[in-house]
Amino acid sequence: MAQKLFVAGLSFSTSNERLREVFGQAGAVESAAVVMDRDTGRSRGFGFVEMATAEEANAAVKKFNGQELDGRTLKVEFAKPSGLGGSRSGGGSRGGGSGSRW
Repeated sequence: MAQKLFVAGLSFSTSNERLREVFGQAGAVESAAVVMDRDTGRSRGFGFVEMATAEEANAAVKKFNGQELDGRTLKVEFAKPSGLGGSRSGGGSRGGGSGSRW
Protein backbone atom coordinates (compact mmCIF):
# COMPACT_ATOMS: atom_id res chain seq x y z
CA MET A 1 0.00 0.00 0.00
CA ALA A 2 1.27 3.49 -0.87
CA GLN A 3 2.67 5.62 1.95
CA LYS A 4 2.72 9.43 1.88
CA LEU A 5 5.69 11.38 3.22
CA PHE A 6 5.87 15.02 4.28
CA VAL A 7 9.06 16.73 3.07
CA ALA A 8 10.03 20.08 4.64
CA GLY A 9 13.06 22.29 4.06
CA LEU A 10 12.83 22.26 0.28
CA SER A 11 14.68 24.90 -1.68
CA PHE A 12 12.33 27.31 -3.43
CA SER A 13 13.89 26.12 -6.70
CA THR A 14 13.11 22.41 -6.15
CA SER A 15 10.55 21.17 -8.69
CA ASN A 16 8.08 18.27 -8.63
CA GLU A 17 10.30 16.47 -11.13
CA ARG A 18 13.42 16.95 -9.02
CA LEU A 19 11.61 15.67 -5.92
CA ARG A 20 10.42 12.58 -7.84
CA GLU A 21 13.91 11.97 -9.24
CA VAL A 22 15.64 12.20 -5.85
CA PHE A 23 13.14 10.08 -3.92
CA GLY A 24 13.22 7.52 -6.73
CA GLN A 25 16.63 6.52 -5.33
CA ALA A 26 14.77 4.95 -2.38
CA GLY A 27 12.11 3.12 -4.41
CA ALA A 28 9.06 3.56 -6.62
CA VAL A 29 7.50 7.03 -6.36
CA GLU A 30 3.74 7.15 -6.93
CA SER A 31 3.57 10.96 -6.81
CA ALA A 32 5.67 13.95 -5.83
CA ALA A 33 4.34 17.46 -5.35
CA VAL A 34 5.91 20.68 -4.11
CA VAL A 35 3.24 22.83 -2.43
CA MET A 36 2.95 26.21 -4.16
CA ASP A 37 1.63 29.48 -2.75
CA ARG A 38 -1.57 30.24 -4.62
CA ASP A 39 -1.03 34.01 -4.46
CA THR A 40 2.60 34.21 -5.59
CA GLY A 41 3.01 30.92 -7.47
CA ARG A 42 6.26 30.29 -5.54
CA SER A 43 7.16 27.17 -3.62
CA ARG A 44 6.20 27.19 0.07
CA GLY A 45 9.28 25.12 0.89
CA PHE A 46 7.55 21.82 1.55
CA GLY A 47 5.85 19.04 -0.33
CA PHE A 48 4.60 15.48 -0.32
CA VAL A 49 6.00 12.30 -1.83
CA GLU A 50 3.97 9.12 -2.08
CA MET A 51 6.08 5.97 -2.11
CA ALA A 52 4.67 2.72 -3.52
CA THR A 53 5.20 0.65 -0.36
CA ALA A 54 5.70 1.19 3.36
CA GLU A 55 9.15 -0.40 3.07
CA GLU A 56 10.20 2.11 0.39
CA ALA A 57 8.76 4.95 2.47
CA ASN A 58 10.82 3.80 5.48
CA ALA A 59 13.91 3.64 3.27
CA ALA A 60 13.25 7.18 2.00
CA VAL A 61 12.86 8.58 5.54
CA LYS A 62 16.12 6.92 6.62
CA LYS A 63 17.97 8.02 3.48
CA PHE A 64 16.80 11.63 3.16
CA ASN A 65 15.83 12.94 6.61
CA GLY A 66 18.58 15.39 7.62
CA GLN A 67 20.26 15.25 4.20
CA GLU A 68 20.94 18.25 2.01
CA LEU A 69 19.09 18.84 -1.26
CA ASP A 70 19.62 21.92 -3.43
CA GLY A 71 21.42 23.69 -0.58
CA ARG A 72 18.79 23.05 2.13
CA THR A 73 18.52 20.40 4.85
CA LEU A 74 15.47 18.17 4.44
CA LYS A 75 13.09 17.03 7.13
CA VAL A 76 11.30 13.88 5.98
CA GLU A 77 8.58 12.18 8.00
CA PHE A 78 5.42 10.18 7.52
CA ALA A 79 2.51 12.45 6.59
CA LYS A 80 -0.37 12.73 9.02
CA PRO A 81 -3.74 11.57 7.68
CA SER A 82 -5.88 14.30 6.10
CA GLY A 83 -7.99 16.22 8.56
CA LEU A 84 -5.57 15.80 11.47
CA GLY A 85 -3.10 18.33 12.77
CA GLY A 86 -3.14 21.98 11.81
CA SER A 87 -5.48 24.55 13.19
CA ARG A 88 -7.68 25.13 10.19
CA SER A 89 -11.37 24.59 10.46
CA GLY A 90 -14.22 24.75 8.02
CA GLY A 91 -16.27 27.84 7.38
CA GLY A 92 -13.90 29.87 5.27
CA SER A 93 -13.75 32.83 7.64
CA ARG A 94 -10.33 34.42 8.11
CA GLY A 95 -11.41 36.96 10.68
CA GLY A 96 -11.22 36.44 14.40
CA GLY A 97 -14.69 37.67 15.26
CA SER A 98 -18.03 36.02 15.00
CA GLY A 99 -21.18 37.26 13.42
CA SER A 100 -21.69 39.41 10.36
CA ARG A 101 -18.88 40.95 8.41
CA TRP A 102 -20.82 44.20 8.31
